Amino acid sequence: MSVRVLRRQALAIFRAAVAAADPVRAVKRHLQNLDVSRFREIYVVGAGKAGASMAQAAESVLGRRITAGLVNVKDGHIAKLRRIELNECGHPVPDERGVRGAARIAKMAESAGREDLVLCLISGGASALLPLPPPPITLAEKQAVTRSLLACGADIREFNAVRKHLSLIKGGQLARLAWPAKVEALLLSDVIGDEPGVIGSGPSAPDASTFGEVAAILEKYGIQGKLARSVRERINEGARGKVAETPKPEDPIFKRVRNTVVGSNRLALDAAARRARELGLRTLVLSSEIQGETREVGRMHAAIAREVRKSGRPAKPPVCIISGGETTVTLKGEGLGGRNQEFVLAAAIDIDGLPDVVLLSAGTDGTDGPTDAAGAIADGNTLARDPRAASFLNHNDSYHYFEGLGDLVKTGPTLTNVMDVHLMLIGSGQ
Repeated sequence: MSVRVLRRQALAIFRAAVAAADPVRAVKRHLQNLDVSRFREIYVVGAGKAGASMAQAAESVLGRRITAGLVNVKDGHIAKLRRIELNECGHPVPDERGVRGAARIAKMAESAGREDLVLCLISGGASALLPLPPPPITLAEKQAVTRSLLACGADIREFNAVRKHLSLIKGGQLARLAWPAKVEALLLSDVIGDEPGVIGSGPSAPDASTFGEVAAILEKYGIQGKLARSVRERINEGARGKVAETPKPEDPIFKRVRNTVVGSNRLALDAAARRARELGLRTLVLSSEIQGETREVGRMHAAIAREVRKSGRPAKPPVCIISGGETTVTLKGEGLGGRNQEFVLAAAIDIDGLPDVVLLSAGTDGTDGPTDAAGAIADGNTLARDPRAASFLNHNDSYHYFEGLGDLVKTGPTLTNVMDVHLMLIGSGQ
């Protein structure tokens, strides 16, 4: 089994994982079982990289029953719709288009009455795509917070706790605006554990985090002093009880809210495993909850590949070892890349020289960091083709390393998002 064959198989397995995360089928399946005849008006709102696909599904099922709709989506992640408007805006750093769209979404939810339904479609990327900072905090000041959190390596829960408390719509506040209307939220999970309060910063879910915890997060990473005065004052005043908290689980508004996870990384990994078995490979799914510092997690996967090659543990070749989740990158250089490309670059260094070993890591949304690649692919011969891997890794410049080799994985926008898929294929080479 040659490296060329393993590479083709890795790409086929990844495509199967992405196909299984199709939000159109997931949303249709849920809405077809929902009795909408009891509602006077139906409003469709939401945000995320899969927003266009989810909105398409809502239109196909609800059709003319939709009174109005608006979904914020990432630039380029669009589709043709008739009744729901798609608003393209910035991601991962929010922009003014996102603010305008979020303000309109808030007004739409607020206009709904007790006999109405607010259908909320949330997928990965919604946190950045629903920016609605409370005055006097400006978008530029909130953007600075986002950049600081991205650079310091904060995990997704820490990231979202901060964003919820610098927003008028996240952390259950969209549900508060929609009260007393019925809120039906369909969530495509891009977070470890599939918790509704974490997905998209939980605009329709209770928020257990507090201003006090946010202050501790900023102190942990040493960034509080770098933030604007308006941001610091809001967080400090909130911690002293002078700013209203986000709605908590016991809030009665949530008696009119239902949050349903309709797609997840686990489903994508299951599909990847099925495809790998069809290709004649033994399969082993490690976990759908992989997290941590990207390059260290990549090296851990490389260590597993070396063990398989050396001893046949934890599975004998030919084997496909699968994992998923979302790691974090602590920026130390000024290069270009994303967590999946950095994952593969770090692993490539440690599998150097291993025969018949291929490693692929890519985002199911088709976008890895601020690049046009979903991820990258490498094998035991990668460093022989370009030995400068360590230098590129030190500068967080994985994109340009793999671009030079032609080993970027490019899918274009997939209109879904259930985190990342990591694949290691080990053939029976000597």
